[in-house]
Amino acid sequence: MKQIKNNIQQLQTQIKQAETKHHRPTGSVKLLAVSKTWPAHLLREVADTGQYRFGENYLQEALIKIHELSDLPLEWHFIGPIQSNKTKEIAQHFDWVHSIDRLKIARRLTEQRPKNLPPLNTCIQVNIDNEVSKSGVITNEVFPLAKQIYRMEHLKLRGLMIIPSRHQDQHYSSFRKAHDLFTALADTYPDIDTLSMGMSVDMEVAIANGSTMVRIGTALFGDRISSTNKAE
Repeated sequence: MKQIKNNIQQLQTQIKQAETKHHRPTGSVKLLAVSKTWPAHLLREVADTGQYRFGENYLQEALIKIHELSDLPLEWHFIGPIQSNKTKEIAQHFDWVHSIDRLKIARRLTEQRPKNLPPLNTCIQVNIDNEVSKSGVITNEVFPLAKQIYRMEHLKLRGLMIIPSRHQDQHYSSFRKAHDLFTALADTYPDIDTLSMGMSVDMEVAIANGSTMVRIGTALFGDRISSTNKAE
């Protein structure tokens, strides 16, 4: 745990330094701890450091952690692909969804969001590099989908999420395209304030290009370990 605390402190320092270096306001970039595959007791210790935002990819695993940590004021973000049969539990248990990529999913989420909860914060996932193997809408589909989500009573459109190509030399141009799209969206919709992009390998490049939320797993928790004890 001492190592993870050190990692969090180092990440917070790196984020502040990147904000200063790239002329971003102090505190404008939030850290989202990507906690998939890590157990609830470890997340509890991470929360003790003041890190309360956690991102999960796998619904059933996340629901167990949400239940076990229900005594803590945590903010849960669903960042994985969404299947239609998963929307009800996502709508009931999460505070944010980063990965809306089609109208059907948005409709199900707004219909299934409990009325006693605040609107579900949502980001549209954009396939910024038009990769066949990747989820997300292409850029010219963003505004039509945003228009529909904006009208939904129990969703609050907050911004965009992107996962760039695996080729790191393309990340700058991918992030720049995403920021231009984000800026155009923010000019149209008043609640747009979140550009979810940047991971452990490209955090500073993302911040330089306008990210407001970096999704960090490996640099915080270390390499994920599979059930066969091999690093993933």
